This record gives sequence, structure tokens and C-alpha cells, in this order.
Amino acid sequence: MTSGDSPKLLRQSKIAAASGWIGSTLEYYDFFIYATAASLVFPQIFFPSQNPTVAIVASLATYGVGYVARPIGAFVLGHYGDTHGRKSVLVLCLILMGCSTVLVGLLPTYQQIGVWAPALLVALRLMQGFAVAGEISGASSMVLEHAPFGRRGFFASFTLQGVQTGQILAAAVFLPIAAYMPKEDFNAWGWRIPFLLSFLVLVVAYLIRREVAESPAFAKESQQGAVPKAPVLQAFKTSWADMLRVILMALMNTIPVVATIFGAAYAVQPAYGIGFRPDVYLWIPVLGNIAAIIVIPLIGNLSDKIGRRPPMIIGALGSGLLAFAYLYAISIKSVPMAIALSILMWGLVYQGYNAVFPSFYPELFQTRYRVSAMAIAQNIGTMITALLPALFATVAPPGSTNVAFTVGAIAFGVTVISALAAFSARETYRIAANDLGNPDAVPIEKQDYERQRAASFAGVAAA
Repeated sequence: MTSGDSPKLLRQSKIAAASGWIGSTLEYYDFFIYATAASLVFPQIFFPSQNPTVAIVASLATYGVGYVARPIGAFVLGHYGDTHGRKSVLVLCLILMGCSTVLVGLLPTYQQIGVWAPALLVALRLMQGFAVAGEISGASSMVLEHAPFGRRGFFASFTLQGVQTGQILAAAVFLPIAAYMPKEDFNAWGWRIPFLLSFLVLVVAYLIRREVAESPAFAKESQQGAVPKAPVLQAFKTSWADMLRVILMALMNTIPVVATIFGAAYAVQPAYGIGFRPDVYLWIPVLGNIAAIIVIPLIGNLSDKIGRRPPMIIGALGSGLLAFAYLYAISIKSVPMAIALSILMWGLVYQGYNAVFPSFYPELFQTRYRVSAMAIAQNIGTMITALLPALFATVAPPGSTNVAFTVGAIAFGVTVISALAAFSARETYRIAANDLGNPDAVPIEKQDYERQRAASFAGVAAA
């Protein structure tokens, strides 16, 4: 879009951003209430066992199944998004995620139907992982392709703001129920409430997504008969190097893994001897996400001024270094320091990466295979980071010395790899929409870019 775009098109930019925000909110609300339930209640009602450890491991394994399904979903939904349109794939992701989550809330227990209960739970978790694989890439592409020129970073960042909102919403709904409802009632029926409430968000998100027009880039491609039959093959053939870069940059998911998954086990589990109270530690993801919601659009806007790579690189290296300090604070049993450093590491510095990748990743790829390339690469990188808690626990088991240094060194090493991948990528923020994905594209001159960007501010405000 340029300064000559109509108010109707500029209004679609806002609707597309709202659609990306609320869709991501729903998808990640659903994804994270499952994680909470898998820890709190599923071991008792879906995996009864004489050995409580076996039940907990089995329950948490169903959480990991969601990450295994993501690369599969990326191939299928990426193909669908590039052949049937961004709007179509986002509505499909929304329905799959919403329905699977509501059905979890309606599942009979092991005592009622035996082994069918955990089998159905695993099947629905697979559907959740499959659905979420297409959400970020589809929503990022949709918002990016609707956004005014010079504001792609700002508009696309709302997709990730929705992710953080979904996590806060999950905590806000689940934790009070778990804390204040009698345990017998919670295990009997109270845990179902957060899952059934997702139906309300599903309806609202569907109504908003229905109002979004198909992205101009895909609509133009469709009108010209240029929609590919095999976008996945084109992505690998044409942009394998950039897909590899995205895989390596997506390893930045190491930081939330350190902050919440391994960090929680290190701080709370008695075997590590730290002794943080679980209810205190649960505030770390809540406070971190609140900070992130504030920071994300600011950094997205900054990336439209200075480029995508600087905040990505600084966010990667800075949060990697802060991982040392955060784990050290846990090791010396300082709750205030651990909370403050987690907010700094995850809620603020890490957002240099998190706020920018929804614009940077799709800008690296051409329209005809954009959703496929981003979905496959990003979900492979994310799946790799899902294996890190097991690696951390192996190299730094309970009773070992220098847990903070060992895990911190691995985390920093991973973030250095991500930073180098971002450094090796070409800058995209001043590339015209029609030239995105073209390695030989010439950026628009800085003065012309600033003039068009200023005009887009005025146009969006008027719309």
C-alpha cells in the first residue's frame, strides 16, 4: 500500500491486524490451558497409575505430542494457505483449534471409558498441534500483505501480541479456578471450564476473521492464474537457504523454554533443592507476558524505522546473556531477583526477536509459497527447542554443580546461532511488497521510504 490507497483498504489493514491478534489469542489460550491441565489434573483423571510419576510423565508426553504434530501441520496448512488463500487457512486453523479444545472439555475420564479416554486426549492434542502450526505463518502473511508500506513491522507484531495475550488469558482463567475451587470439585468438573470457555472466543474470532478480505497479494496472484500447485516444492527449490535461516532463528524459542519450563523445574522441584513456592513462580510467565504486550508493538514500530535485523540480533544476544543471570538468581534462591531478571530477559529483551519475526520471516519469501516456507521452517525450529528441557535435565541433573552455568552456556550458544542467522539474512524493511522474496531486490531510497511511511501514518489514522 502507498499513500494513494483508499480508506477501505486501510481499514482492511486494521481488521487484518485485529484478526491476527484475536486468532493468535484463541490458538495460544487453547494451547496453554492444555499445558496447565496436563500438569495439574490430567495425570489423575486420564492416566491413573499405581506410580504417580508414570502418570505425570504420560500426561506431559501428551503435551509434547502437540509439538510433534506441528511440522506435519506446517506442510499441510502451509500448502493450503498458498493454494486456497490466507483467509481460508486461518479460518480452518481457528475451527480446528477451537473444536479440539472444546472437545477436550467434554471428554469422559478413564474411570468412565477406560483406555479410550487417554487415546482420545492424544488425538485431540495432535489436532491442536496440527492447527497451531498454520496460525502464526498464515496470520503473519495475511497481516503483512494487508499492511501499509512502511508499517509492516508494526502491524504484523500484533500477531505475536495475541500469543502473549492468550497465555495471560489462560493463566487468568485457569489459575483462580485451580487455587480457590475445592480439589474434589476441580478434578470432577472445574478443570473443564477453561476448555469450554474457548467456545466464546472461537465465535468472536470467527466473526472478525469473516470480515477480513483476502490479502491483496494472494488475490492478485489468483486473478492472474499464478497460484502454484506445489508451493512446498517451490519453497525448498527457490528459498532453501532462507528457510534454513528461519529454522536457526526460530531456535530463539530457547529463551521461553529457559524462563518457564526448565526454569520452573529448577526453581520448584525439590530434587534441585531450590525450594521456590509454585504459586510464586507462576507469576513469572504472567508478569513477563504483561511486559511483552506493552513492548511488542513498540519494537515492531521500531523495526520499521531501523530495520528488522538490529532488534533481532540484539534481542537474541541480550536475552541469551541474561539467561545466565536469571539462572544464577534461582541458584542463590533470590525470588525478587529471579522475577526481575525473568521480566527483563523474557518480557523485554527477548521481544526484540519476538516482535519482529512475524514481519521478517514472511518478508524473506515470495507470495506464491510464503505461508508454506515460513510455517515449515519456523515449526521445525520450534520443535527442536521442545527437546531442550530433556537436554538441560540430562547435562545438569539434580545434584550436579554449576547447573546455572551449564544450562546458561547452552542457551547462550543457541541464541548466538540465531543471531548469526539473522545477521546473514538480507534486510527487508525497505523492500517493496512486490519484490519481497527476491534476493536481488533493491531497497527503496531512505528519503522516499520515510516519505511514504509518513503518508501511511496519515492514511491509517484517517481510515
